[in-house]
Amino acid sequence: QVQLVESGGGLVQAGGSLRLSCAASGSIFSINSMGWYRQAPGKQREFVAAIISDGSTTYADSAEGRFTISRDNAKNTAYLQMNSLKPEDTAVYYCNAYIVTIARMTTFFWGQGTQVTVSS
Repeated sequence: QVQLVESGGGLVQAGGSLRLSCAASGSIFSINSMGWYRQAPGKQREFVAAIISDGSTTYADSAEGRFTISRDNAKNTAYLQMNSLKPEDTAVYYCNAYIVTIARMTTFFWGQGTQVTVSS
């Protein structure tokens, strides 16, 4: 099976930075894309950023200019560098990925989430 494990969340003051990591492991043949979503209390899960296998990236308007998504294909790991954090960035951040398994099945996976709290 495949697992996505996020790390790097925590408590930071407004204006600070955090770097989230998402490590994929298991029966992986290749990873087509990896992305980040977030869900604040009482709100729907929303898109933050994504990166595909050729390195192309896309961002939500709220993340553009402050967040940077990257990936290390050799480690099957994606990163989200978050700078100039605001209290409204407080949420549980979830990683996802479209993964081609060793059985050559393309499946969408979610991680368990990591809490990011930005204090004012």
